Amino acid sequence: MKKHQHIAVTVLAASLLAGGAFVWQLQAADAKEDAIKDFMKAYHKAPKGVDPVCKKATDGKATADELKKLVEGYKTMCAAKPPKGDDASWKEKTSKLLAAAQDLQKGKEGAADKYKEAVNCKACHEVHKPKKQE
Repeated sequence: MKKHQHIAVTVLAASLLAGGAFVWQLQAADAKEDAIKDFMKAYHKAPKGVDPVCKKATDGKATADELKKLVEGYKTMCAAKPPKGDDASWKEKTSKLLAAAQDLQKGKEGAADKYKEAVNCKACHEVHKPKKQE
């Protein structure tokens, strides 16, 4: 009888661990997707009447702190898995954004033009942004 109890407890413990790992993995994926959404809302879209940081960056009006946070956000996006679409395409697009933002942060010549080219909302959203659930 004790042998059966031991097996049952072992199976139960293994099931709980596997289930917990699965839930944790789903939460981690949601957290990364939320991080991307939050970053996009904060730095690429702003309330009506306020320029988003990406607009200020292309106009040369972003503060050093805003540029630092922009670079940090793009680093997070580069490390994340795309919510939709191909990993290679995601890496290419986010890496261009990161490199351009780093150039802006360093004050490099032509950085604003490079950044304007990298911030192509439609090109990225078309292949990587999930459709809204209706």
